[in-house]
Amino acid sequence: MKVLIVGLGIQGRKRLSVADKDVVATVDPLSSDATYRYIEEVPLNSFDAALLCIPDAPKIEIITYLLKNSKHVLVEKPLFAAHTSELEKLRDLSVSNKVACYTAYNHRFEPHFVGMKQLIDSGSLGRIYSVKMFYGNGTARLVRDSDWRDRGAGVLPDLGSHLLDTMLFWLGSGTRNFSIHSSNRFENRAPDHVVFGSNGTPNIDMEVTLLSWRNHFYTDIFAENGTAHISSLCKWGPSELIIRERQLPSGRPNEKIVTLVQSDPTWDLEYVYFKNLCETGKNNIGNDIWINEVLTKLTPLAI
Repeated sequence: MKVLIVGLGIQGRKRLSVADKDVVATVDPLSSDATYRYIEEVPLNSFDAALLCIPDAPKIEIITYLLKNSKHVLVEKPLFAAHTSELEKLRDLSVSNKVACYTAYNHRFEPHFVGMKQLIDSGSLGRIYSVKMFYGNGTARLVRDSDWRDRGAGVLPDLGSHLLDTMLFWLGSGTRNFSIHSSNRFENRAPDHVVFGSNGTPNIDMEVTLLSWRNHFYTDIFAENGTAHISSLCKWGPSELIIRERQLPSGRPNEKIVTLVQSDPTWDLEYVYFKNLCETGKNNIGNDIWINEVLTKLTPLAI
């Protein structure tokens, strides 16, 4: 497969390294390393797919251009639109032209995320009562100094979209009424620390921040038959999956701990997954529509 990398920032250079020999050209209006400045300059017969590592604003326009020309697309999360109809049009183009359109949420390929999904799907936890997630990094200063990142709802769409997609991966969407519990601008112009969630069964609590000076992720799931926990991602490891089996009427639970010390496997695994999608022409825009609707409702409450 002949691949085009669009955007040579941090994410773009990661994608460039992973796609490696598949890459035939790069596009970036600001980088002197790029083969082309604009995607319209690239001969359409020279590539099969494009990996878009670009700011949010031009995503819809560029994806539309590529899908209309029957090119497969991987776009870095999140994929937002002012109106749901814009995303629906992308989905229709993907289907009618039989090309893949995939929004990249690489954490779905974390080994313990996969393990958590398998655990939930097995039903062994029983009824799930509560899910708590935290995602934090220490990029507040980098975001504040960026020309385009410190705006809008800030950390909410940036890291919150990851947590919403993780919930989709593990639990499905269902009908959930999310609300903002707190939103703060401790160092940045846009929110840099947000807590939000949804009451119900399960109860969902999510916290995202740019002020965690040691990058960290955790999940705590409390359920009828026990609890399950993830601590950290492979790239920030060691990463742990802890499963505790409830003892009745009470008592110390049986405990299983799986600890991984390894480099981040998600980028390579996700690229293989995308290449397989290109063979079937499928898309995951339905996920984007749901995430977009949730964040559209939350954004005015956060800012």
